Amino acid sequence: MAKTVLVIDDEAELLKLLDYNLTKAGYLALTAKDGPAGLSLARKQVPDLVILDVMMPGMDGWEVCKALRGDPALAGIPILMLTAKAEEADRVLGLELGADDYVVKPFSVREVLARVKALLRRSEAASAPSEVLKAGRLVIDSGRRSVTAAGKAVDLTATEFNLLRALAERPGRVLSREDLIERARGGEAAVTDRTVDVHVSSLRRKLGRLGEMIETVRGVGYRMKE
Repeated sequence: MAKTVLVIDDEAELLKLLDYNLTKAGYLALTAKDGPAGLSLARKQVPDLVILDVMMPGMDGWEVCKALRGDPALAGIPILMLTAKAEEADRVLGLELGADDYVVKPFSVREVLARVKALLRRSEAASAPSEVLKAGRLVIDSGRRSVTAAGKAVDLTATEFNLLRALAERPGRVLSREDLIERARGGEAAVTDRTVDVHVSSLRRKLGRLGEMIETVRGVGYRMKE
């Protein structure tokens, strides 16, 4: 069955361009010209991935991203942000709000399709059946793509889930930022050391007191307490 990709952007020509190329690549493309319309469409026909423009009038991409992550039915959908801003602060903000990857405008269609393919592949891998991992009072179920901390469900983005699983699979072992970039986001994504730090900070916050299990190894990376 073809994967569904929802594109939310206020530029009509860009919507047509991505609609055409996504369809040509074998995806079922859905389009929306603004944030509210995109959220409404996502709730009616839950997509496998969302391509989201940042700079939109009214409800901008940051707000849409927050709304998607705040909806239990949509929280796990990979989000690819389109932004005309190349500054690290803007990229970090998107990741803090729950985006999984970003592409800076102007971009090539081939790059967008490659990012879409990579995100969907990692999302499928994260939901593939496998053993349940337990780290203290953390329970990580890859089959259901769910995490509970001290018995309470925790909503994580696809990237956060992959990062947490990578650490939990190797308790006590230090993973460098490069290792985590490869395992949690994949080699195709444009990432920096700062990106990993943002995801770890978000994980710790969402896990509450159990976030202390993720230790910083200064100058190297991170590890999960045994």
